[in-house]
Amino acid sequence: MKEKMKRKVELLAPAGGFSKLKTAFYFGADAAYIGGKAFSLRSFADNFDAEELKNAVGLAHSLGKKVYVTANIFARNADFGALSDYFKYLYDVGADAAIISDSGVFYAAKKAAPDLPVHISTQANLTNKYAVKFWNEQGASRAILARELSLAEIKEIHEFVPEIELEAFVHGAMCISYSGRCLLSDYLSGRPSNRGACVQACRWNYTVKKNDLGGDSGEMPVEEDERGTYIFNSKDLNMSAYLNEMLDAGVCSFKIEGRMKSEYYLATVINAYRRCIDGGFDESIARELATAAHRDYTTAYMLGENRATVNYSDSQAKGDCDYIANVLGGGEGKVQVEMRGRFKVGDELEILSPTDNFGKSFVVESAVSSSGESVTDCKLVQERYVINCPYNLSAGDILRRRKG
Repeated sequence: MKEKMKRKVELLAPAGGFSKLKTAFYFGADAAYIGGKAFSLRSFADNFDAEELKNAVGLAHSLGKKVYVTANIFARNADFGALSDYFKYLYDVGADAAIISDSGVFYAAKKAAPDLPVHISTQANLTNKYAVKFWNEQGASRAILARELSLAEIKEIHEFVPEIELEAFVHGAMCISYSGRCLLSDYLSGRPSNRGACVQACRWNYTVKKNDLGGDSGEMPVEEDERGTYIFNSKDLNMSAYLNEMLDAGVCSFKIEGRMKSEYYLATVINAYRRCIDGGFDESIARELATAAHRDYTTAYMLGENRATVNYSDSQAKGDCDYIANVLGGGEGKVQVEMRGRFKVGDELEILSPTDNFGKSFVVESAVSSSGESVTDCKLVQERYVINCPYNLSAGDILRRRKG
């Protein structure tokens, strides 16, 4: 039985670039978190330059939505001159908050832009009520809680510091290290994860080798299969069935992970959680969340102690659907699309949309390329095709194809 949300809650989505920001808002996010070209823990995302940050805030506010900007690196001395200017700029363009993990960066933000709201990042290891109380007394307006917490612990924090907003992750990749404080990337590749350059070494497959004093070396039989085992690779978080419990515990913002994920992934997950929040959870939500690429799902530690959070078998599971095309516009039985996955005349495509067209499907009967040529095989990436469609689709909708 569906159980609708008991009161309003914020759905917070990632956006690694401007097109992803538009996707997030189109599919129902109330707010988005984004990064500038510096000071962010996702330095390999497209991210936003100064003008794009200004435009992102403008777009959000025109839609009645919010933008939070990450500045959650662990800073070095040389960072602080530019950081002060950055926070002044964020305040001037109207950013709704800065996301910060480092106490020195927090100090700089409060000095440079005292009226800019600050959210304390999950990187700050917010695992207890006294840490949350401390940051609230320093002037933080929101605490982004560590993934290690249970619902009972979150409720205790909320009751101890009811005046601060609590944000918690509901979906996406998890880090094998304590609240994301990982040294593997830096040690193995020279790319420091806590300054935005994580190589995701935890997703690699590993084998253990022995090397005894006599010089005999060889592999020890610890692998899951002949390729090795993913002994550091965490499962993906999925709390879609427990949103009301999170709300009861005091969470006011449901956060989706994934600034490095594709537009299709974001559209799928955001759309599912929007429908779950507005209409309640049922098995259709679970099926929808299986369509995008993901590792095995887990509720992590939300429901209590959990020793089954590692995804030993592989690094990434495939989703149930292929990403085929972005809809650019349509009408009168036709739709223009930008191809993202090869498809052919005769294929059955399914619609991903925040509208009532969601889940409807149709068979491609005709396709015309941008040069006006009729084709049967749409194989040119990012080529624009006009295809038949019996539904009135809107720019921003997505077409996908079920596997098997």
